[in-house]
Amino acid sequence: MQAVPPATVSKCEPSAACSKAMLWTGRVITVLCILFLLFDCLTKIIPIKPIRDQCAQMGFNDTAVLSIGLALLISTILYAIPATNILGAILITGYMGGAIATNVQHNAGAFPIIMAAFIGVLTWLGIFLRDPSLRQLTPVRRACC
Repeated sequence: MQAVPPATVSKCEPSAACSKAMLWTGRVITVLCILFLLFDCLTKIIPIKPIRDQCAQMGFNDTAVLSIGLALLISTILYAIPATNILGAILITGYMGGAIATNVQHNAGAFPIIMAAFIGVLTWLGIFLRDPSLRQLTPVRRACC
């Protein structure tokens, strides 16, 4: 009986122009996400009264808001480092899930919910466009190949 070779992932060799465009689009998306996330965590770390008041209305005391800001800062730093960007993206996804759940629970409206989901998707899109190994793992057909 012959052994069946393991299934292989067919590699798509995109053109140089396509891979450059994907790489730079991914970089731009990643930088924009990092800037937004840094702004978000700094508004929680630095005691800004309107932010603290809004968080207090949702049931978070100042210590909790500071902890949430520090957790987001650590996640964002991990996302910004190429060697740990997947771990950072996972943590940011969890953070955004918590933000969505909190906003749904407190009837905060559609905008903060959509924004958190959008940032979560963009976080992964930035890595997806920059990292060919992640693209191989996902069942998405490549239009540029």
